[in-house]
Amino acid sequence: MLTSRCDGRVYRAVAPYVRRLRASNRHYASVADLSSLPRQGDHLHGFTLQRTKHVPELELSALHFRHDKTGADYLHIAREDKNNVFAIGFKTNPPDATGVPHILEHVTLCGSEKYPVRDPFFKMLPRSLQNFMNAMTSADHTTYPFATTNPQDFRNLMSVYLDATLHPLLKRSDFVQEGWRIGPADPRASDAQHPDDLIFKGVVYNEMKGQVSDSTYLFYIQFMEHIIPALNNSGGDPSKMTDLTYEQLNRFHKAHYHPSNSKIVTYGNQDLEQHLQYIGQKLDGFDKINIDTDIKDAVTLDKPVEVVVKGPIDPLVPPEAQYKSSISWLTGSPADVYESFALQVVSSLLLNGYGAPLYRALIESGLGTDFSPNTGYDSSTGRRGIFTIGLTGVSEDNVPNMKELIYATLNEQADQGFEKQKVDGILHALELSLKHKTANFGLGIAQALTGSWFNGVDPFASMDYGSIINRFREDCEEGPYLEGLIKKYLLTDHTLTFTMAPSSSFGAEIVAEEAARLKSKIEETVKQFSSKEEAHQHLRDRELELLEEQDKGKTENVDLLPTLHVTDIERQQSWFEVRDSAPDEWTKVQWRETATNGLTYFRARTLFENLPDELRMLVPLFCDSLMRIGTKDKSMEQLEDVIKLKTGGISFGYKSGTSPYDNLQASEGFSLSGYAFDHNVPAMYELFQTILVETDFDAPKAHGMIKELLRAGADGAVDGIASSGHGYAARYARSGLSLSSKWSEQIAGLTQVKLITSLASAEDNQDAMNSLIGKLKTIQAIAVTSMKTDLRVALTCGSEASSANETALQRFLDRTRARHFDTPLPDLATSRMAQAYPSLGQRTFFPFPTYQVSYTGLALPTGPYTSPATAPFAILATLLTHKHLHHEIREKGGAYGAGASTNGTAGYFGMYSYRDPNPVNSLQIMQHAGRWAAEREWSDRELEEAKLSVFQSEDAPVSVNQEGMTRFVHGIDHEMEQRRREWLLDVDAGQVREAAGKLNEALEGLGGVNVAVLGAKRDVVEVGEGWTTRDMGLAVKQGGEEEEQEGA
Repeated sequence: MLTSRCDGRVYRAVAPYVRRLRASNRHYASVADLSSLPRQGDHLHGFTLQRTKHVPELELSALHFRHDKTGADYLHIAREDKNNVFAIGFKTNPPDATGVPHILEHVTLCGSEKYPVRDPFFKMLPRSLQNFMNAMTSADHTTYPFATTNPQDFRNLMSVYLDATLHPLLKRSDFVQEGWRIGPADPRASDAQHPDDLIFKGVVYNEMKGQVSDSTYLFYIQFMEHIIPALNNSGGDPSKMTDLTYEQLNRFHKAHYHPSNSKIVTYGNQDLEQHLQYIGQKLDGFDKINIDTDIKDAVTLDKPVEVVVKGPIDPLVPPEAQYKSSISWLTGSPADVYESFALQVVSSLLLNGYGAPLYRALIESGLGTDFSPNTGYDSSTGRRGIFTIGLTGVSEDNVPNMKELIYATLNEQADQGFEKQKVDGILHALELSLKHKTANFGLGIAQALTGSWFNGVDPFASMDYGSIINRFREDCEEGPYLEGLIKKYLLTDHTLTFTMAPSSSFGAEIVAEEAARLKSKIEETVKQFSSKEEAHQHLRDRELELLEEQDKGKTENVDLLPTLHVTDIERQQSWFEVRDSAPDEWTKVQWRETATNGLTYFRARTLFENLPDELRMLVPLFCDSLMRIGTKDKSMEQLEDVIKLKTGGISFGYKSGTSPYDNLQASEGFSLSGYAFDHNVPAMYELFQTILVETDFDAPKAHGMIKELLRAGADGAVDGIASSGHGYAARYARSGLSLSSKWSEQIAGLTQVKLITSLASAEDNQDAMNSLIGKLKTIQAIAVTSMKTDLRVALTCGSEASSANETALQRFLDRTRARHFDTPLPDLATSRMAQAYPSLGQRTFFPFPTYQVSYTGLALPTGPYTSPATAPFAILATLLTHKHLHHEIREKGGAYGAGASTNGTAGYFGMYSYRDPNPVNSLQIMQHAGRWAAEREWSDRELEEAKLSVFQSEDAPVSVNQEGMTRFVHGIDHEMEQRRREWLLDVDAGQVREAAGKLNEALEGLGGVNVAVLGAKRDVVEVGEGWTTRDMGLAVKQGGEEEEQEGA
């Protein structure tokens, strides 16, 4: 999996140093007890303990070992957390843009010396109870992490991961499958039938074609190529990937995947000595080598540098606002963790929130629609930190104006200084984050520390948060410290201005380049044979050989892979104790009283009855508006300051769901959520009441702020869909299954995207805007009015805080219900149009002409949560994923992802493909999947693997704020969960075949399912009947001519 900063980063975890760890003379237990940890200098299983640190605020102790023979670094983080984590990473500076680190990440997991089966990584997925298992290629390093609560599972996965990375088979066939190759689109057809059907293939190749369909990613990656030119594109540029050879891949592995070049991290409560013993044995077979530890430096910026590149047109953004542009400065070394922390604070103060000076200057002013993906302070890559400020949705004329306005704002801020309460708000948020108990804490800290460690940042310094904060407070007290950093680094002209200009021919040029490159590569192949026909036959034969190897891998014996068993799954459902109360006749409260580190978590839901579609689809915009407009007495900037000072964040949203007894019974409503320290709960409730009840939609600035939100929503919508197109396709396919699924699609699917972009295009129509404002006010009145007669609340807190919370909640309810709105409420009793569900047999194609790959979603109803007939479908979904769809669509078809899934609470079964070069083939495979599964004799081992796979999510650890939420959100009690658990554990082969038979009946002619396909290729419409084409308004000009999209 490719990672990049624009996908979102896990910020470096830091915490205070307290004192040296004490040692145990006997057994070293992997817990944070000072008396049970080794001393600095101790020698254990080939490792020497270099140093230790105890971090009481995070309830952990860190131990840094070094392997004596190879020099491998090993960091163990001991903490009383059963969700244990392992990660091994390697420094992988890419030598070019062929994507060799990324392709190697994939090929490494395709088989190893100890586990010489085809694709052991994917075959281990259903043999484990892991709750996270992946591999990630970053800009200059590659990591392989997993997390599991089962000790035997931990040992199994650690064995597979270490052998895969240190002793991979690296077969040529795996290279051409995962990387790239030339082959016939239909290898089983004769060359005479399809003489010109040779195409580029490869899982990573298609993944990266999907990535470059995302202009946000494209902007970021090209920016990185110019700011750190010595650091090539690790993911791979499709135009360069086909230059990579199998021999180059092997050499790269030999040079980089070695213990001397590795960082190893373990986390959790398992026994440290066992980890040391096992890892030490695996590393002892290697000798120390010289490695490439080079940390790439940025370009020299001793004067202004300007770069302009071409990019695609966003068809959902006005043609005059298609530019993306940013200005970047280089700062000091990221190894200076204190200054990096301070620069992160500067970035937050300048950019985060509607009251931030650069937000007001650049976005609120209308200069651009949103910040560019590289905006902010980045210390994750290279020798120097990078501070960037940029915009998307800028007009050509405003590109130079942006730079002038940025400098003017920075000068003004440096002179005026930052308000103390804004700095205090950031420190308060950090304090809350240390207290908040998350289920994936270990995974987050392991990933954050590993990445920075490879770039010279000491992980112990990163965790020395106490001294960092104390020093920071002292520096801020003494003088304008943060303002001094602005003057030091940002008020200079040593900058890189990077601009992406829209090109109407960009898409056509990419297609033409690939065609020319394919022709050239084919000609190179032909030269190696006596004739063109012989060369083509060679390519076809090679493809058939690969297919044969892939088919053998589907049925090979994998007993040599370690595994858990169904007996490792607890038959008894775990349960969080809750209690109920009713402070008045209109309110029901669920209490979860547990250790929360002094925090209270609040959720509330009120019902919408018969809400019309036109209002429902505006609820997301309404929620955004609540957090943007402000009240008559307070601006949103003032409210944001209080939110940061008093809470860990508050939010408003929309929720819908089905009855656990009947999927066709649906409910929807308005939700509120937030958390705060116990003593700040009254302030949190006051914020909810003020913002919900007093937001002033009639304010003079309200129209402009709503336009701003619409522009931001439309900007990047196409890119957002590209990053998770299978999710959008599946959501649309499900919209015909039930009323709740329809609502979900209207709120968060393609229908919502089209609504927001259409509203954004009409922002200058005053009548339309007035009508929109009126509807938002109506939603406000409905939400507050519904709270007066029906409200459900969930509170999670310590038992010592319950009484105070009850008093604060009652005051909040009294004050909110006392508010009267003048806005007339519509007659909701007759607003809902009758529609029969499920509505099946729908086939919909959404043209996305800028995409290079496609996305497919298929859905059908199964039944309610309380129906035992749904359990076999859950088992069937995992069997189809691991035994059929992954093999046929990903391995053989070249799509980046494919699978099947079920949702017990929503009551549906689905299949999907992701970044798919051949949706027609994928849809045919899906259409015959039911018959394939119904005719198969499922073994006990296969059923066991499927059940392990299902319970990975069923038994995944949850954060403290999620405890008891299944009952609150879905109405599912302990008895229901226990019955379903037993149904899932007891599913047999006959029940699976019966479910597969029902699936086959639904898939017959696609009459019992709904299908949606997103992409540029119209093949699915051309080869089948009954398709409807839905226009998203994405017609773009390619080479000056507008591309038409006709309905089918």
